[in-house]
Amino acid sequence: MSIHRTEAIVLSRRNFRETSLIADFYTRDFGKVSGLLKGLRGEPGKFASSLDLFSRNEIIFYRKRNSSLHLVSQCDLRDNFDLLRRQIFKVGIVSYMMELLAVLMPQEDKNEEVFDLALACLQELKTANNAEKISAIFKVKMLSLSGFRPHLDSCVSCGNKIMDQSKFSLCLGGLLCPACYRKDLSSRAIFRGTVASIMHIERNDFKSNLNLGLNPQIKKELELVLNAFLTFHLEKELKSQKVLRNLEVGV
Repeated sequence: MSIHRTEAIVLSRRNFRETSLIADFYTRDFGKVSGLLKGLRGEPGKFASSLDLFSRNEIIFYRKRNSSLHLVSQCDLRDNFDLLRRQIFKVGIVSYMMELLAVLMPQEDKNEEVFDLALACLQELKTANNAEKISAIFKVKMLSLSGFRPHLDSCVSCGNKIMDQSKFSLCLGGLLCPACYRKDLSSRAIFRGTVASIMHIERNDFKSNLNLGLNPQIKKELELVLNAFLTFHLEKELKSQKVLRNLEVGV
């Protein structure tokens, strides 16, 4: 076994036997990693962190060659994002972000851009009043960084340049020109502003995207298209999306 130290964001956690815990982390240096923390529940003071969901920690773990479950020997809390946790709607958004990250990213495949994106979103959400915009930015960037991005540069069927009109096909994964509408009769009309917003987010960094203006109509369609696209291609609706939808009704 080799020993490693890295920054890690807690994606999920579950009890293991009577006193231990298994946690899934997204790490800066190793991507998504699963770790066993022996005795954490039996001796809460054993680690300098209680491993709250989406907390940022520094972990030391022994990496096993023949197993995807590694032994975490040390876990030190660096940021618990307490300000963020005071607002239930923001907690719902972050829970969705963490579940999406866990589903889209493969095990132990390093991607520092994904780690930095997740951390930047968490930092911004502490005090931000634009939580829904941050959520949209995260979804678009995650689709792009994970290789699941929708095809918006041209017609997904014939490859021709999209002019004034287009429809969005969930099953084909992108835009259709008028000549190809028949390729997916369930495709839906989409505003040019929504397409332009997605492409702007893909091409710019997180901080620049915070200045992107989204009118209510575009904002609503962006959310609908992204959620429908993800649900279709993941072949399920994420559990946290259902919870978030209920929270939105109550906001």
